[in-house]
Amino acid sequence: MKTIRTSRSTMAVAGLAVIGALTMTACNDDAASSDTAKTPPATQPPAVSSAAPSTPAPSITAAAPTSAAAGGATGGTTGGAPAQSGPTAAPGSTVKIGTAATIPFSSGSTKGTVSLAVTSIDKGDPADLTPLKLGDKAAGMVPYYVNFKVTNTGSTDLSFASLTQVKGLLPDGSEASEVMLIGTFDKCPHPSFPKGFTNGQSITSCVLALAPQATKVTGAEYWGEPYTLGKGVNWK
Repeated sequence: MKTIRTSRSTMAVAGLAVIGALTMTACNDDAASSDTAKTPPATQPPAVSSAAPSTPAPSITAAAPTSAAAGGATGGTTGGAPAQSGPTAAPGSTVKIGTAATIPFSSGSTKGTVSLAVTSIDKGDPADLTPLKLGDKAAGMVPYYVNFKVTNTGSTDLSFASLTQVKGLLPDGSEASEVMLIGTFDKCPHPSFPKGFTNGQSITSCVLALAPQATKVTGAEYWGEPYTLGKGVNWK
């Protein structure tokens, strides 16, 4: 059974709309042994600014197999010298891909400060989506892997938290469709912060975005608290 819900209310619809505040769940028999992803924030952000569509792009939740196509990247953590926080990025600010921005971080009752950098946006092949068993929901769509690095620059231990509020952006600034992965997908690793994720520790992660074949994902936005969609921190 496929459950489809809007970001503010639940409704049943059929198919995949390129524009619409939808969340779709795709079940996968191979995902029984998959890891369980962190639950997205309970409160969805308000609609994007006037430069973007009046409703957000669809967000698809997929149960990924425990072992996907070989050759994909793997997430990981690194340690280093004590990290210091820079000036907090202003809402609506834009930096180049590869440049880090200091942002407040909040995950449940855990609050801290991190340095976030979108490091690359890599185009995939539609065949990459086969293990996710999305079927017609992804017809005509191309996957893009938005890779980013998070470094704890504050004094709070962020063990087991996760940063997921990164979305791909299309050339006109509108949102790309997002696939919220449950389980392990080698092409786009998305680990939670490990135990001992203290100051100076870094982790690499990824979000999976989809774009119609006629366009592409060219940027990304972090919209987590205290930011909102359309008024977050952007990378282009």
